[in-house]
Amino acid sequence: MNCKGPHAEYRQFLTEGRFMMQRCRTSGRWVFYPRVAEPASGSANLEWQPVSGRGCVYAVTIVRPRPPEEPYCLALIDLEEGPRMMSRVEGMDPEAVRIGMSVRALIATREGEPFVIFKPS
Repeated sequence: MNCKGPHAEYRQFLTEGRFMMQRCRTSGRWVFYPRVAEPASGSANLEWQPVSGRGCVYAVTIVRPRPPEEPYCLALIDLEEGPRMMSRVEGMDPEAVRIGMSVRALIATREGEPFVIFKPS
């Protein structure tokens, strides 16, 4: 993998079409955002594992940029594996996104950069 650190490794996985997160081999806890050590214990015994991509909307806000850009939904998503991440919910009217709604991760690319978005499941 890339020797530029955990963030570069995460981005490389996304570029390959794989949604991966770190998991501590010692505690079994998932770690997100990518790091060199687990925040709770300080353990550097981390490994990359695939995640399901299934999640639930924890919190939501509608971002209303200046026209001609369209409003979009920015949400905190609780992943099935435990971590919480911030991303967009796309594929529906932003006003229709609700707390508790089931979503599924997809890897998208904008301006040549991969990132995770969510769509209703």
